[in-house]
Amino acid sequence: MDLTTFEVWLGGIAALSEPQRRRAWQALAICEAAENDALEMHAHPALGASCPGPVAGDPQPASPTPVNPVGATSVAALGQRRVDSLGCPHCAHHEVVRWGQASALPRYRCKACLRTFNALTKTPLAKLRLKDQWATQATALIDGVSTSKAAQLCGVHYTTAFRWRHRFLASLASDKPTALSGIVEGDETFILESFKGKRSGMPRKSRKRGGKSARRGLSTEQIPVLVARDRQGATTDAVLPRLNRVSIAAALDGVVTPANAFCCDGGTAIVAFARRAGIAAHVLPMPGKPNPKAPDFHLNNVNAYHGRLKEWLRRFHGVATKNLPNYLGWRRTLEALGENATSAAMLLGAIGLGPYQQATP
Repeated sequence: MDLTTFEVWLGGIAALSEPQRRRAWQALAICEAAENDALEMHAHPALGASCPGPVAGDPQPASPTPVNPVGATSVAALGQRRVDSLGCPHCAHHEVVRWGQASALPRYRCKACLRTFNALTKTPLAKLRLKDQWATQATALIDGVSTSKAAQLCGVHYTTAFRWRHRFLASLASDKPTALSGIVEGDETFILESFKGKRSGMPRKSRKRGGKSARRGLSTEQIPVLVARDRQGATTDAVLPRLNRVSIAAALDGVVTPANAFCCDGGTAIVAFARRAGIAAHVLPMPGKPNPKAPDFHLNNVNAYHGRLKEWLRRFHGVATKNLPNYLGWRRTLEALGENATSAAMLLGAIGLGPYQQATP
């Protein structure tokens, strides 16, 4: 930035509101953390600065996922954004003041309930240590690496990496759009039931690396997962206890409304939901084959999402059914962020400001 442009930008600071100043401070903190990390990469021999360059003819490594480095300082900055957006975690009041510092995080005091807190209070990341490694864990989530690989990258034990994974995903599992707009496609898919990690009390013989169902086609071994998606890409999903109208209504009530044009495959349960809710349902018995008279009504969008979801899940060689909502939230967040998936964005989601939460006015 040239000097003239900088002076103009600097002169506009006085017009910023307090939340805008905090956002600006957050952006500066993240940039400073990125520069510090870059300097460490050049100065620290263990990070490869003193290693010889690549030899001609050697295979070159693939480009890593772009990451927004986040140290402990920037975790505090991201937490400040959560406090600005959500206020006090105890009473949701927005009049809070700084109240000292502890564990590398500023503390706050609410003027309404007079309770103190930090930016991670009542979030799944509360009381987790090693904040300097959280950015690496967030990057591991973006890349979808195994738990053992994440443990190696973060320099922590395997069990710690597993616990971190599900603590990071807990908030993302509930980060869903409050309503879908326009044409909505709804359809269910089925994922094989899994007791992965269970050591005793198994209702059947254990399988190896995901395994296969004992029965062909649909059976009680297949867990129904409902996905509804609008044409803007907003997606909601749910693991259904049973494939019936009541379960679908619990998942879509208020999210899909009579204002939507609802496309479905004609299943008894989903049609019954639409009829009871007063939603105009466009039944499409042949996915991928829209009626020539109404080409906008099809299920191609949601069926493509099913395909991407199952292909992505394949790398985990089976997902424990009890953890399936976390994995659905993980995939839903990656789809929502797209090219904007950075460690900072994943950390915001982990502390309760996921992409859909941020979009909610």
